[in-house]
Amino acid sequence: MTDVCTQGLDTGFVGLGYAKVAFLGIVQGITELLPISSTAHMRVVPAVLGWQDPGSAFSAAMQLAALAAVISYFWSDVREVAVGSLAALARRDYANRHFRLAVGIVLATVPIVIVGLALSGVLNACNSPLRGIAVIGWACIVMAVLLALSEIYASHRLTLDKVSVLDALLVGVAQVGALIPGVSRSGSTLTAALGLGYARPEAARLSFLLGLPAIALAGLKELWELHKIHLGAYGWSVLAVGLVVASISAFFAIWGLMRVLERFSAWPFVIYRGLLGVVLLIGVATGWLT
Repeated sequence: MTDVCTQGLDTGFVGLGYAKVAFLGIVQGITELLPISSTAHMRVVPAVLGWQDPGSAFSAAMQLAALAAVISYFWSDVREVAVGSLAALARRDYANRHFRLAVGIVLATVPIVIVGLALSGVLNACNSPLRGIAVIGWACIVMAVLLALSEIYASHRLTLDKVSVLDALLVGVAQVGALIPGVSRSGSTLTAALGLGYARPEAARLSFLLGLPAIALAGLKELWELHKIHLGAYGWSVLAVGLVVASISAFFAIWGLMRVLERFSAWPFVIYRGLLGVVLLIGVATGWLT
């Protein structure tokens, strides 16, 4: 395998071709919206299969697939918040729950935008140290512990109707952790929402709704970066295949996550993340994963 850099941007996905990117699109779509870290899987799956690392540009651009899945699955919530907040604004009803949630969504986006821009040179660089498998392994284990603590000690009673601007901001601060590969955006925000006392399905809804602007901005920013380096037609077509496949798999991932949280708990994800982190660290220590 060789590293592929185009004007400092990691574009390894181009060399993988349609079939491999389609397969990784399935993996990306499923893991992007489950609290198990898509970045971890985008580093590990190609490494295990002996494929080129698709690169951070691929992972970031795939955010648009997640965006499409979240909007389509939670369309009624998205429409209700948009229409309700605009109507409340027209009435100057600033205590309205839809308006509060809309303000919360905006505020929750600010921390990750500021930190993301500050670290963009490191996050998207070729051979970024943050994409090291050991870093991802430790991040998986730490987040498994935090998610477990939120399951054990949280009340799991609050609903989305009770969300406050402060709650949204706290979840937004937690979302910053997603910039570290292995943490997972959905994992960090779900953990924070559960820790604040929200019921499991409500915590997932809050996590996804608050993440919409961040997901959209990350995906669009990466498309702009790829445009600036004059990515060729073949590269765009490979990326398009990944986006289509990932959006479909992401939709079903949301459906599965909501069923698990409604009927069980987040413990299956705690166990999976913990085991994944241990396997990664063992792989690095033994030289199996590099």
